[in-house]
Parts: sequence; C-alpha cells; structure tokens
Amino acid sequence: MYYSSGNYEAFATPKKPEGVDAKSAYLIGSGLAALSAACFLVRDGQMKGEHVHILEKDPIPGGACDGYKYQDIGYVMRGGREMDNHFECMWDLFRSIPSIETEGVSVLDEYYWLNKEDPNYSLCRSTRARGIDAGTNGKFALTDKASMEIMKLFFTPNEELYGKKISDFFDDEVFDSNFWMYWRTMFAFENWHSALEMKLYIKRYIHHIGGLPDFSALRFTRYNQYESMILPMITYLEGFGVQFHYNVKVDNVEFKIGGGMGPARPHTGVGQDTILKKQAESGTFVRNPYSSPTRKMATRIDLTEADGATRTIALSDNDLVFITNGGCVENSSMGSQNTPAPYNTEIKEGGGWDMWRKIAAQDPSFGHPDKFCYDPEQTNWMSATVETLDQRIIPYIKNICKRDPFTGKVVTGGIVTVKDSSWLMSWTINRQPQFRQQPKDHCLVWVYALFTDKPGDYVKKPMRECTGKEICMEWLYHIGVPESEIEDMAANSANTVPVMMPYIDAFFMPRAYGDRPKVVPDGAVNFAFLGQFAETPRDTIFTTEYSMRTGMEAVYTLLNVDRGVPEVWGSVYDVRDLLDATVKLRDGKKLSDMELNLVEKMALKKVLSKIHGTDIEKLLKEYQVI
Repeated sequence: MYYSSGNYEAFATPKKPEGVDAKSAYLIGSGLAALSAACFLVRDGQMKGEHVHILEKDPIPGGACDGYKYQDIGYVMRGGREMDNHFECMWDLFRSIPSIETEGVSVLDEYYWLNKEDPNYSLCRSTRARGIDAGTNGKFALTDKASMEIMKLFFTPNEELYGKKISDFFDDEVFDSNFWMYWRTMFAFENWHSALEMKLYIKRYIHHIGGLPDFSALRFTRYNQYESMILPMITYLEGFGVQFHYNVKVDNVEFKIGGGMGPARPHTGVGQDTILKKQAESGTFVRNPYSSPTRKMATRIDLTEADGATRTIALSDNDLVFITNGGCVENSSMGSQNTPAPYNTEIKEGGGWDMWRKIAAQDPSFGHPDKFCYDPEQTNWMSATVETLDQRIIPYIKNICKRDPFTGKVVTGGIVTVKDSSWLMSWTINRQPQFRQQPKDHCLVWVYALFTDKPGDYVKKPMRECTGKEICMEWLYHIGVPESEIEDMAANSANTVPVMMPYIDAFFMPRAYGDRPKVVPDGAVNFAFLGQFAETPRDTIFTTEYSMRTGMEAVYTLLNVDRGVPEVWGSVYDVRDLLDATVKLRDGKKLSDMELNLVEKMALKKVLSKIHGTDIEKLLKEYQVI
C-alpha cells in the first residue's frame, strides 16, 4: 500500500490482485469502516462477493451511522455527520456507489449537486437569554495571548503531547473565547481531552478555520446518514453477493504470534508516502513503539450465533480478517418520551471493547483499549431526537434560524449552541424530511449536550435522569417558548427520544502512539484493524473519512492493490492556507496590529523592509497579513 495525490492515480483502475480468487474475507462489524472495506474488496480487490462475510452483532447494519424509526418509540438519530470536500477516500468510493434514489448517478453526484445548489451556512451560531442571538458575529474573540497558546500547541512535537490534556496548554484566555465555544460544540471536545488530538484537528482542518463560525465549510447529506450513506453501500454490496450475517457476536479472534518474520511491506510511492518512508528509515518518528516484524497470523474467530450457539471459524493465510476494535456507540441506550435512557457503563462480553481487550492481551502491538474506555464520566454525552407533531413549536425555530424548516433546504446550517445552558446544549435541524417516510409537516430536531451530569436551567435535573419529554422542555425553554406553554408543548406537540452514549468521546482521551494498533500491524499476515481506534498517519478521528480511510488502507495493504490510497489533504503544507487561517483566527487583524514591545516592533519593521517589493510581500498583502 502506498499514498498518492492527484488525478493520475485517482482515475486509474487497478489490475486484479494475484491470488485473490482463492481468498475469503471476514469483516467484524458493519459500521462505515467495515462496509467501506467490503466495497474496496469487491471494487478494487476484485474479490468475489460470495467470499466476503460481514459479521454484525446487531439486527441492522451501520454502526454509529444510524437513523431509524422504532415502533412505539419514535425517530432516533444518535448523531450526525459533517462532511468536507477533501475527504479523499470517501469521495473515491462514493463516486462508484450508485444512488438508490436517482437512477444513473452516484452517491457523490447526488451529494455534489445538492450542496452546490443549496450551500450550507448558519444565520445564528449561538443563543443566550432564551433564544436571543448571542452576538458572536462570526468572531473568534481570541486575545493575542490566546492566539499564542494555540500557536504553541500547533508547533509542539507530537511526542511531547503524549498523555497530555488540552487544559495543559490552554487557560481561560482560550476557554472563554468564542473559538473554544465553536470548537468544543462542533467536535465534542472537552477541556480534559487529548492535546495531541486537538493539534491534529487544527492541522487537518486548517483550510476550514475561516468557515468555523458560520459552518460554511461543511456539507451534509440529503437524508439521515443511514439512508444517505449506509443503505446505498448495502445495496451495492448485495449486488455483488456479499454475505451479511446479523445477530452474530464475535467474542474473540485468536492469533499465532511467532514462527519467523511476517510479510515486509516497505513504503514506496510519492507524496506523503515518501515522507513516511524517510521517517521510517531515519527512526526519528516511531509510530508504534510496540511494533515488531514478528509474524502474526489470525487463526480463529470465536463467535456466538443469534440462537446462543457458539462456534468457531478456522482461518488460513488466505482468510483475511478485518476487525473493528472498540466502539464509540458501545453501551449506548435509548429512552422514550416518558422514560430516561439508562446509563450503562459496564463493558460486557461480546462487545467491541471486550473483544479488543482479548485481542490486545495477545500482543502489545494490538493497542491498549483501557486508555480509552476506563472512565465513562470523561467520555459520555447525550443526544435526543425531537419530532414536532404540529406547528406550535415551528415559529420559535424560525425566529432563531431565520429559515422555514419545510422548504427542503438548509435550515439551521449546523448546530445552534445555547451559550448559557448548564448542560451546554446545542441543537440542529438538517434538511427536511430527514427520513424518506417522514410526515411532510413534521420536523426532526437533533439536540445534544456535553454536560449530562449538571442540573438543567428549567428542568432542575441532570440530562441523564431526564425523560424525552423533560429534555424537550429544557430545549423549549432555551428557544423562548413561554414557560406557561412549555410542558403542554413537550407533551402534546412533540415526541422526544433520548440516547445516552457512555463511550462516544472515548477516542479523544489522552493517548500516545501505540495505544491504537496500526491498521495493518507490522508482521501481520492476514488481518487488519478498522475504524476510529486504528492508527493511520495524519488523519483525525470522529469523521466519516477516518473510518473509510482505514477500510481502504486495510484492503490495499492485505491484497497488495496496485493503486495509490489518496493521501490526507495537505492544506497544512500550503502557505496560503496557513496565512489565511492565521488572519482569520485573529478576526482579520494584521500582523502589525499585534501588541508588540519596542524590540519586537523594530524587528518586524526590519523584516518588512527586507521583503519590500518581493513576491513575499505580495503574498502577505493578498492574505491581509500586512
């Protein structure tokens, strides 16, 4: 497997890998990463569909990318997905997945046209005082000191960030700014989360800093993520004869470690891959200190069938295993209009965390799951799906988002954060309807909050103890519904389903390289790790792209597909994006507007005189740095 960039590799069709007809594949889980791997197996690996087996413990596929209406409960969307135009692996795949709604076009075509014709942007990013615009006015409101704290984190070597928290680098200069309000609510970061992950996010999305206050950087699907992304992939795979096995719980994968050296897979290629090759050869940047070239082979899958019967699948080196280890929605639970969602933190047999623990015990290069799942108090948040049943709530929505939710176009344009909410509540309305079968005069609202243990401002209870109705009441209070009408509206004009997710932010916990296994560990013969808890260079977790990238890298590596995996978009290496982000973070203030002492002012004046009349001066003026 190697990385590439540009159209030359992107438009090429790889040759059929040698020996693929004799191979089979077993994919553990049916989330976005596993489904992507299956698609790459049949599209680029050209493996026979009937040789591909997807083992899913739940009765439906999709993992965290869900969207479903439960009988007698209501609509549930545990989360949402925000996409970027430079999700290179995602668009590489979706250009090949046919739309299930429009004949003759791809999922990418459908998505591209939608977001061109109806671009996303927010008209109200945050509120205060029960529905009044908070007046952030698209500003980050960072002081020079706060800007320097962010700059320091940006330039700190990764190795110095191992195990460190964001609060080790930022103080109230950052935490009290609009920047942090935008950032933490958009990405679900907490002050105690990983400083390393924070830095990687800034680098990965440096080209979108200017679009952070109004979400103009984002793109969304037409319907919920399940109907817009998962169902087309399922239909595509079923067309190849891929075998889906639902209600099948994988308890463990057994490995044989030793017996010589495993396959050597040297870095080759161009772009990012050349950088990785130099790093590997120099030994300066050790990605996983627990790696070794010792031969490692998956020999057996232990599983439990839907009827409770246990069985094993014996594996040869022609049987490829793709393991989704861990799981951000593991232990998630659902309440209803009149019942709270239980807070279940016990990790049980047959789940993604338990399986990863058993696998990790067999070799140190398989990661350290307990770095991520040891304290659900630091990793949980809750969401709720509100279905409006009549028109009584709609005027309050329109008053804030300045749009009619029933036009079929962008509504809130991203989350609206309630700045003075004790739960730190945010809510959003995507294009309606969010489900194909949704009543045309009903509106679905997604509500989420980071502080589930704090009493509410109207409902004086922690969110985790609230029924759907009570969560709706808290939301109605914050959007300005008169207090005398709140309870009746929540009871009769809406149906609300809460969801508790104890491990939803587990991947943000402070970590070091080696805590997540490499997608294909050194020495691996026939297996790979997939998803948010597998390690791939430069990309950032909690995105659709990360999941799909791990699937692509896994398949290309194990089958030796002779085509480049698109490298992570390189905006962090583009001086134009760096200059633009620097100015935008400072709300348009020029370099000369910084608070400088006399020596610093003299030094700046000297530097500017040296570049006078050069292309460097032109570039700095073009991006309003000077």
